Amino acid sequence: MDLFSSNLPLTELLRPKTWNDFIGNENVLNKIKFLPLHSMILYGPPGCGKTSIARLIIKNSNLKFYEFSATNCGIKEIRNVIDSSQNQTILLFLDEIHRFNKTQQDSLLPYVEENKIILIGATTEHPGFSIIPALLSRCQIYKLEPLSNKNLEQLLNRCIQFLKKNQIEITFQKEAKQYLIESSYGDARKLIRYLELALNDYKQKPAPITIDKLQSLIEDNPRLYDKNKELHYDYISAFIKSLRGSDPDAALLYLATMLEGGEDPLFIARRMIIFASEDIGNASPLALNLAVSTYLAVERIGMPEARIILSQCAIFLATSPKSNASYLAINNAMNFVKNKVISVPNHLRNPVSSLHKKEGAGKEYKYPHNYPEHFIKENYFPRDIFQQFYFPTSNGTEIKIKEKLKQLFPERKYE
Repeated sequence: MDLFSSNLPLTELLRPKTWNDFIGNENVLNKIKFLPLHSMILYGPPGCGKTSIARLIIKNSNLKFYEFSATNCGIKEIRNVIDSSQNQTILLFLDEIHRFNKTQQDSLLPYVEENKIILIGATTEHPGFSIIPALLSRCQIYKLEPLSNKNLEQLLNRCIQFLKKNQIEITFQKEAKQYLIESSYGDARKLIRYLELALNDYKQKPAPITIDKLQSLIEDNPRLYDKNKELHYDYISAFIKSLRGSDPDAALLYLATMLEGGEDPLFIARRMIIFASEDIGNASPLALNLAVSTYLAVERIGMPEARIILSQCAIFLATSPKSNASYLAINNAMNFVKNKVISVPNHLRNPVSSLHKKEGAGKEYKYPHNYPEHFIKENYFPRDIFQQFYFPTSNGTEIKIKEKLKQLFPERKYE
């Protein structure tokens, strides 16, 4: 075979022919290949093997099959092949199934229910966002992960062996192979495409592939991140959980990934403001001030310098003492007041008019600043109501708040 004159791209020539040829996502593969044929949704990032799995299922079934992409077909084409099947069950592979709108997805339901089609849908988007619940309930959902660097190394070695069998000896200078693997970010298709670019260059001038050569061939290499889809939520979740877990290095890893992926830095700054109050609170009140200042600074400075400000704030938040006492307190209070009428005691009302004064608004209110230590024992709750909501921790500066409250309200429990 003359690969340089072949009309097929290298990705197709190297597509797995058997289950044993498949690389990566072993757990998903073992479930699928040993279960009876069933409708399913395969979802995961580009180049993780969705199409290859669908093709292997097709190859190992005895059913008549049809393959469509939702980007260039409609429900009419699918109905036509179903009508021509003479009531025989067919295997339907629908790539980019998330491109079908709700009405189109609804139209698939009766065919799946009546077993007229075994549906294999493939999507890069989370099915919970893009597939209607009724269709999800009729399909098994399989999540595929990006290939690991070990998987990609295995794939690259297989590619090299395949080329060698076709009389193409291709070699890499030291560390160039690892650079190619890391530049693919878990995407098998991307790795093979980059290798194909190197092959075209090799055709002109056979020589070992260098990092410099790969860098010149790989101009646009976005990371595995989509700020508008599932990964947007996954990475910000991992970032916040790393801050909460007091791990600045893990937090910086996810922060850098989001920024490299084009995430809005103000979105990250907003989440850090929330975090500063929810997870640090009065254990380090400075955290909220710094987070707000970070947002304002990022808004005024912009990228790329804003990355430094975000980094400083993230490290401070991760290493700060933690307390969610304020967060729990407002939740407790809001749950308590649901379906209750909360009346303000007369002595706490504001006597804004003569009528208010006649009603006794503000009467007998004791002004704390007129008393020693600026405190007077007073009841600020409505009549017949008392509920403690705030339970300060012993972390950071919140322990001082705790000791103060124990002194002022010894009847309340703070342990």
